[in-house]
Amino acid sequence: MANFNKLTIRQAAEGLRAKNFSAEELLNDCLAQIKLRDKDLNAFVTLDENGAREQAQTVDKKLEAGEKLPLLAGIPMAVKDLIYTKGVKTTCASPILKDFVPPYDATVMEMLKAQDIVMIGKTNLDEFACGGSTEHSCFGPTKNPFDLTRVAGGSSGGSAACVAADMCLYSLGTDTGGSIRQPASFCGIYGMKVTYGRVSRSGVNSMASSWDTVGNFARNVEDIALVLQQIAGKDRRDMTTPDVAVPDYSSFLNKDVKGMKIGLPKEYFAEGVDPEVVAAVKNSAKKLEKLGAEIVEVSLPYTKYAVAVYYVSVPAELSANLERFDGIRYGKKPSEDPADIVDFYFKARGEGFGDEIKRRIMIGTYVLSAGYFDAYYKKAQRVRTLIIRDFAEAFEKVDALIAPVAPTPAFKVGELVNDPLAMYMADVLTIPVNAAGLPGLACPCGVTASGLPIGLQIIAPQFEEGRCLQVASALEKV
Repeated sequence: MANFNKLTIRQAAEGLRAKNFSAEELLNDCLAQIKLRDKDLNAFVTLDENGAREQAQTVDKKLEAGEKLPLLAGIPMAVKDLIYTKGVKTTCASPILKDFVPPYDATVMEMLKAQDIVMIGKTNLDEFACGGSTEHSCFGPTKNPFDLTRVAGGSSGGSAACVAADMCLYSLGTDTGGSIRQPASFCGIYGMKVTYGRVSRSGVNSMASSWDTVGNFARNVEDIALVLQQIAGKDRRDMTTPDVAVPDYSSFLNKDVKGMKIGLPKEYFAEGVDPEVVAAVKNSAKKLEKLGAEIVEVSLPYTKYAVAVYYVSVPAELSANLERFDGIRYGKKPSEDPADIVDFYFKARGEGFGDEIKRRIMIGTYVLSAGYFDAYYKKAQRVRTLIIRDFAEAFEKVDALIAPVAPTPAFKVGELVNDPLAMYMADVLTIPVNAAGLPGLACPCGVTASGLPIGLQIIAPQFEEGRCLQVASALEKV
């Protein structure tokens, strides 16, 4: 192995054009690393080695012919297994979709395939993206590359672990309540949660339609910017993507932070947040201060209600979205003959959905039912509006916010799996950003005494992903 798999996107792109190595050699190094590490990590659920090799060889032929190719051409990447990939299984890590092969690509995949990317395979996740540890997967949990006894985070745990373990150069994930930022933090890499609507969700299996976002993982800030550039923008197939211009994200990377006002929300450093996490994030704030930024304490008082809002609103949307998986139109038929249509539904969904999905469907159906809609769902929507207002008021005083991603570093495999409430509380610091539809970028900011990564998140106003990249780039340099 020549370790081409450890290169950044730009280094790999320049190496390919200089003919220092071929796209196939780059792919071979990634596949060798997968062979070496994935039996322990369980990051991938489907490998498309033949398709990837074919694509790499196509890129090599184009380079040989002197064609001018996009920057991402020939770069091996991976995709969370709820983003549709034409001809390659998309299982959502659920028994009900274990053999589903989509007949078309998600918009993000169309956009990336137009760049001649090399897709290595599909990555593990919590079933239908419901979970914060990738332990709710029918393929078993993904382990943390830094410590195999710990989780990689969730729900995009496989996408984070494969980048952190150098099995590909970047990956795609989704973030509904922290599912990109928390695994990125646990695995010591960068993860971008975009503004709601910045990236198309067409062809991405819906969990909670008013919360879901598609974003990317990478090992440095520039790689985040380069991939985001190609996937952001309006899509006629997704009416939630507004016609907001996509800036040149790379132009934010070399701007300094002098004169910027950066807020530290006091609620994100409260009781329950690990002291090592607090120290690492505050240390990063000091570094930004030395670079000329002004650090201001701000308050987001409705933060404490975000988890409650999420676990009323999201299960409600989930129960509506998963209604189609009935074993008739979509999903696996029951293994035994049913007595009648109701029994058919019971058997198909009973066998096809895991415990966490069943739990959330029941909560969601309950809060949407007559007599409870006003008491729970409507009230949650009102409090969500107050969370949005919290951030709007904070951004009148500051340009960006920095805060911990998660209250603790990666927890042990099995530690919270039988305690749903404790698992839900692990997202307490990421959920408010989703409630408000804001961009947030997870960045490595230190390690614990026992060597586990610690991440911070940079939060900016809507459609200001560039501001997140600007602050992250300044921190990366120091």
